[in-house]
Amino acid sequence: MNRSRPSAAPAAGILDSHAPRQTRAIGRALGAAAEPGTLLALVGPLGAGKTELAKGVAEGLGVESVVNSPTFVLMNEHAGRLRLFHVDAYRLDHPDEAFAAGLLDERGASGVTVVEWADRLGSLLPAERLELTIDPHPSGTDRRRLGWRASGEQHIRLAAEALPPR
Repeated sequence: MNRSRPSAAPAAGILDSHAPRQTRAIGRALGAAAEPGTLLALVGPLGAGKTELAKGVAEGLGVESVVNSPTFVLMNEHAGRLRLFHVDAYRLDHPDEAFAAGLLDERGASGVTVVEWADRLGSLLPAERLELTIDPHPSGTDRRRLGWRASGEQHIRLAAEALPPR
């Protein structure tokens, strides 16, 4: 009989970023600590810093190619220590379009998947992930609040290793 261990209870926290370089540094730490199968689900309004965080993840993975938001192509793939699958779900009208386009498939198990506008994928997102919600400060400055929630042992370990305690 195949018995799988129950997944660890989710972990959560809040981080503050005072500048784009700090948001990128948070991403860099996540990329450096990422393991195959890591899924980072980024949520936040336009201009919140999702792509800045994704660029940091790429740096942490040793990606040398230019990383931009793949809004019009839906996914870009980059070579690094682990392969980076950078997905942008902004233009999707329905979560099923992500499935049909092959945006979340078995390739992610061997690399790191970063999904911008992850909230648009709904139940298609794997339950085990590190979700980061980025909210701009109401003052309109570069300050951001990053709420995170890790589900699954791998992502809880990643958060513990890469995200500074508040």
